[in-house]
Amino acid sequence: MTILKKAFLSAVCLLGLISVQAQEEMDSIYHFTTQGNPIFTHKYTADPAALVLGDTLWLFTGHDFKGGQKGYNLKDWCVFSTTDLKNWTEYPTPLRAKDFSWDERGQAYAAHTVEKDGKYYWYISTNTSGIGVAVSDRPEGPYKDVLGTQLVKREDCFASKHSWTCIDPAAFIDDDGQAWLFWGNGVCYYAKLKDNMIELDGPVKKIDFEGFEFTEAPWIHKYKKKYYLTYATGFPEKIAYAMADNIEGPYEYKGILNEIAGNSNTNHQSIVEFKGDWYFIYHNGGIQTDGSSYSRSVCIDKLYYNRDGTIKRIVMTTEGVEPVK
Repeated sequence: MTILKKAFLSAVCLLGLISVQAQEEMDSIYHFTTQGNPIFTHKYTADPAALVLGDTLWLFTGHDFKGGQKGYNLKDWCVFSTTDLKNWTEYPTPLRAKDFSWDERGQAYAAHTVEKDGKYYWYISTNTSGIGVAVSDRPEGPYKDVLGTQLVKREDCFASKHSWTCIDPAAFIDDDGQAWLFWGNGVCYYAKLKDNMIELDGPVKKIDFEGFEFTEAPWIHKYKKKYYLTYATGFPEKIAYAMADNIEGPYEYKGILNEIAGNSNTNHQSIVEFKGDWYFIYHNGGIQTDGSSYSRSVCIDKLYYNRDGTIKRIVMTTEGVEPVK
């Protein structure tokens, strides 16, 4: 950043419009070392979604605007990367709620990025307007709204009455190349995606099974030919999970995976294998002293399977995870 630009930003800062630090974080790459959980302490992050590409773990998050908030204030999304879970890089703000002209509320709710054929598809949700998709040639972005309208609209959520039901998209590309999208609040919806990744392919359906008390935050992963559906349940939220032999079910409820995450009413998970180990990435309100349900922070802990394929309950730690080679 040039001296002239810093001087200008300092003047703007004195006027109370924006901080120099905040502007620098948006305009430049930021390298840092984590000291445990929460992973990120220089800003408030939520709703993590992990993507592994080669020897790098990319982490896409929401961004709570500041500490001590009394309600949700999320204007943009963040992207980070690491090769060892200790040293991280944050990239300039890749996507903002205002980049979607069809959005009514300007709230950057939970999102999820996947890669296919060298393109990166970031499925985002807003407060009441539906689910959109932005595309980039690079995981760090910048991203652009590819449709100019919603991929999933409120009328697609046929079994819901409340306006914020079309949230929390989670994409999954199966071993045969078929892509799927799961989402929902109160009802868990899903649909196939076309090969172009920006259109639904067939009808919207919903997941239901005995013991399924779904709040939000669906996430699909696969381990030894079994499909795992994890999701937030209750409120304050815990994370529960179910297993199936087919991505469309039938699913069998397996129990609670993660308890209430500290002083955060919400609990949004991402599960990923990285360099031979499995990790559970989530958020809590753990940044002292202004962390809360509306000023959240992303954390990471190990995930372990039992011999029968079920998952051991997550142990949330302050220390976090050890660096990997």
